Amino acid sequence: MFEAMRMLFIYVETPLHAGGGRELGAIDLPIQRERTTNYPIIQASSIRGRLRAEYKGKNGLSDEEYQEYLAIFGPETGSASEHAGALSVGDARILLFPVRSLAGVFAWTTSVNVLARFFRDICATGCKPDFNLPQEPGADQALVSSDKLVAGDSVVLEEFSFEPKQDQNGEVSKIGKWLADNALPSGNEYEWWRTSLPEKLCILPDDAFRDFVQYATEVQTHIKLDQATKTVSERALWTEENIPADSLLYFPLMATRSRKQGMDLSADQILGKLLDSDIPTTRIRLAGNETTGQGVVAIRVLEPSGGEQQ
Repeated sequence: MFEAMRMLFIYVETPLHAGGGRELGAIDLPIQRERTTNYPIIQASSIRGRLRAEYKGKNGLSDEEYQEYLAIFGPETGSASEHAGALSVGDARILLFPVRSLAGVFAWTTSVNVLARFFRDICATGCKPDFNLPQEPGADQALVSSDKLVAGDSVVLEEFSFEPKQDQNGEVSKIGKWLADNALPSGNEYEWWRTSLPEKLCILPDDAFRDFVQYATEVQTHIKLDQATKTVSERALWTEENIPADSLLYFPLMATRSRKQGMDLSADQILGKLLDSDIPTTRIRLAGNETTGQGVVAIRVLEPSGGEQQ
């Protein structure tokens, strides 16, 4: 069992392509998705690899820091049989998904199913958020906390219309406020987003949310030009799916005591070494298309003060 756990959030700043391989459908290069829900995910191996690269590249490593690096992430490939790393990373799951809105430009959408999974996952880290789950809205309803997303008498997302339903217990606003305070990046440049989230949060029926995350992702068309003719090369036209900017995902970090001989680090120390580095306070790149400026994300660690300790 893991001896220490922390929850981290990923805020997507530019479209992010965590590739799921090639398919024969309408999209040539789809994103990674859960099998049962079809929700977008970023597989743990992608995140772990990036964290490892970022940590190793942090201002260079002294001999002592390099030994700590091996204890955290495990030895290099050629020596992989020596011991396992003490750090384990979970898949990044979707929490908020931006959808075009007739009023308010866009809405941050989620569902009771997604919130319930998040609530379960975050409680496993020993932190319980100070909000309760609302009841799932009806088939054609959307739970909102204000009129920010209401156009006339409807919430219109893409080409679909929902009846706005004010949450009588104020839980939508509480959830939005908690996420703004604890999940969104804390820099001054995010002040508008933190202020807007409680008003632009929209809780949809589970089926409607599933359809939006399946069909309202960002799809980009790419081509490769023939350098001589400046026309599209043969078979060099393809489409690529992306998790859109302003999406919010989360993933757990888990640790055990160091397994490296001569390096006696507790699970809390393992997490501390990583979380005290520059990684949680800077922007990093995840997944593909790094040279085209895509996959830029901001990482935030949930502080213990983000909820009641269990």
